[in-house]
Amino acid sequence: MPTPVPFGQFVPGDSVVHRLDARVKLALVIAYTVVLFSSRGFAGLGVAAVAAVGAVVAARLPWRLALRGLRPVLWLLLFTLIANSLRWQPVVTPLRLGPIGVSGQGMLTGLFFAARIVLLVVGTSVLTLTTSPVALTDALSSVMAPLRHLRVPVDDAAMMFSIALRFVPTTAEEAEKIIVAQTARGAAFDEGGLVKRTRAWIPVLVPLFVNLFRRADDLAIAMESRCYTGVGRTRLRELRMRTADWAVLAAGVTAALAAAILIR
Repeated sequence: MPTPVPFGQFVPGDSVVHRLDARVKLALVIAYTVVLFSSRGFAGLGVAAVAAVGAVVAARLPWRLALRGLRPVLWLLLFTLIANSLRWQPVVTPLRLGPIGVSGQGMLTGLFFAARIVLLVVGTSVLTLTTSPVALTDALSSVMAPLRHLRVPVDDAAMMFSIALRFVPTTAEEAEKIIVAQTARGAAFDEGGLVKRTRAWIPVLVPLFVNLFRRADDLAIAMESRCYTGVGRTRLRELRMRTADWAVLAAGVTAALAAAILIR
């Protein structure tokens, strides 16, 4: 079974969120991020949490998929909480272990920043789970289209983003195969101390990166043999904004601006 991949994994569906134009969803995620980072208290995070929960429910996504992206950042959440909670002498705190103490205010600050990271991951996961990599790439290319006048290679950047998204599940599958093969040869990844566990992953990482570079080289050769230049690139499905897309975009951006102003 392939390793679950939180970013770039598209879950087909027929929900309202799935049917939205990819550019609308991209704009709403940007507006949501602005609201999230404009909040200076838990009230603002509560507004962002309501929006994130509403998006997940409207998209009909299982919560295990929406929360799957939190796995890679668990250590970051823990570090954020600890780094803000600990205080050094001469600060007086009720809980102290030698020169190190735990501050209640610092713990609240750590919880605030950790909650912000959680909401950011959940909000962006809704975008990637409900939008195919091709649609997301076309949306980015359309949004960045004015940069062509500044001689920015918009099409090349969009193609690189699309290839990067497609390599994510491929990388996870390759890693899973190598881990299974090394385990069958007697490798143990959960035994011993930190140094031993780190060394155990070397036989996995080396062939993984070798295979990734080989795949990238094969892809480059295939694109060159087909005379790909990125200029005048056509699309199977052209993006067209419907009335419902414009309505959702206007309502979402207006609500985000109002929330950003009120929660400051």
